[in-house]
Amino acid sequence: MTVTGLGTRQRKRRRLPIIQILSVLMLLAAIAMFVIELVGFSQQQERLPADVSVAGVRVGNLLPREATTYLDEAYSQPVVLYYRENPILLDPSVVGFRSNNEVMLASARSTRDVEASFWLRFINYLLGREAAAVIDIPLSADYQQNLLEQYLRDIAARYNRSAGDAEFDLQTLTLRSGSGGYVLDVDSAIPLVDAALRRPDNRVVELPITEAVAQGGNIETLRAMIVAYLDSQGFIYDGQTSVGSVFIIDLTTGEEVNILGDVAFSAASTAKVEILIDYFRHLWFPVPQDEAYLMANSLLCSNNSSSNLMMEIIGERSGGQRDIFAGLQDMVENTQYIGAENTYITAPFVLGIEGQQFGSIPAPQTSPNANFNTSADPYNQTTAEDMGTMFTMMYDCANYGSGLMAAYPDGEFTQTECRQMLELMSANDLLRLLQGGIPEGVRISHKNGWISDMVGDAGIVYPPNGRNYVIAVYLWEQAEFQDFNRLWPLVEGVSRAAWNYFNPETPLVAARTDLPETAQACDNFLPPPELLDLNNINGWRSQ
Repeated sequence: MTVTGLGTRQRKRRRLPIIQILSVLMLLAAIAMFVIELVGFSQQQERLPADVSVAGVRVGNLLPREATTYLDEAYSQPVVLYYRENPILLDPSVVGFRSNNEVMLASARSTRDVEASFWLRFINYLLGREAAAVIDIPLSADYQQNLLEQYLRDIAARYNRSAGDAEFDLQTLTLRSGSGGYVLDVDSAIPLVDAALRRPDNRVVELPITEAVAQGGNIETLRAMIVAYLDSQGFIYDGQTSVGSVFIIDLTTGEEVNILGDVAFSAASTAKVEILIDYFRHLWFPVPQDEAYLMANSLLCSNNSSSNLMMEIIGERSGGQRDIFAGLQDMVENTQYIGAENTYITAPFVLGIEGQQFGSIPAPQTSPNANFNTSADPYNQTTAEDMGTMFTMMYDCANYGSGLMAAYPDGEFTQTECRQMLELMSANDLLRLLQGGIPEGVRISHKNGWISDMVGDAGIVYPPNGRNYVIAVYLWEQAEFQDFNRLWPLVEGVSRAAWNYFNPETPLVAARTDLPETAQACDNFLPPPELLDLNNINGWRSQ
């Protein structure tokens, strides 16, 4: 029994070291797994670093060919351009867009620091950790900017809408604004599209559009409306048996309407404007009261006798002798000098009385439009353009110290004298012609004249809005007797068209119905001799 127990104890001492063996096996397994992972990680070196993106596209741990596919897919997407509400797809290839993938991927690979970070990256690989900060390689790409500019200009050509031209209404003689438009700002759009081409996402651009302001009508629109108006009334302005001449100056901007403004017409009583100007040129003292009354009779009542007497006074003051022909010669020279080169009066006005002195001086050399013949008086002619020139020079003298004062810088004219000329003619209250085409009570300094086949009126209109303008209208129609119901309403229509252009806020949309059949008699507005004040021509009414 003793022997048997001893054998049993000896067998127990020969047990295998299981714990040690297991430990060794686990160690060997760990080493094997480490080697496997290390080999696997080493093979990852062909891939891009996990902590890198290229041109905004995450390409970490991708093979270069996979990264290239991702980049091409991102940057080949069309850029959506919105022209207002209209989407337009821009294919990057159309403008030659090309990304430099090889350069960018080489830069991505170079971010791996082999010596310093291999084991750290291996540990992160084992632990499945992502990089705390992603390194982004900027986009390297190019395209042809001239192709982009041409592409945008093609869009502009298709989608731009110019503002509509202003129109006019012949029923109301008013102007209407055209429709609004819009235009692509190509220069501002280029950098916006450039930025979108260089983004992998959000490839949308709202194109910059400039609103084109609707055209409200300009001086050329007024011209077209006047021509169309005359035509609609059966008056051919450039015909063989009828001629219309219109000259308008915007005294604010200097813009003009000139419709056959150089055609010669009989001046009739509008020639008395020349007399008025030359009278003041030779005046070196305040106007005597009796001469002021002569002027009022001449300009307001178109009194021929008073006009002839004024020309005699001009002759006396210009040459020392009271001679009407010396006065006529001086007036011719003056009108030529101030730029009214197609205007002259070479004979006294006919008074129709026994014993009147007749005769004339030679007419000056003139060059009116030779294409039209209005049977103009060979002794008394003018053009709408010349009348507009004279009124403009009076206006500039009165308001700015230029005009007539600049033409005669030695003191022949003063601002006070020019203001008195315009003040005197502002009392010409005919109620017809130019005055009949503007609202009642609006100031107008003007002079009219008419004979059997012609009517003319020229002056300055002073609207409340301050847009003062000169207007001269002459109409001729072959006839033996002028019908007041034919040419006069046409002058008033032209005047109304001009008023509506300069006063769009207060237009006259219909012809006035309060006008007399013919001109109001001058005794309604001629001041009494003793109350005549050239500085306040209508002041006598309150007295």
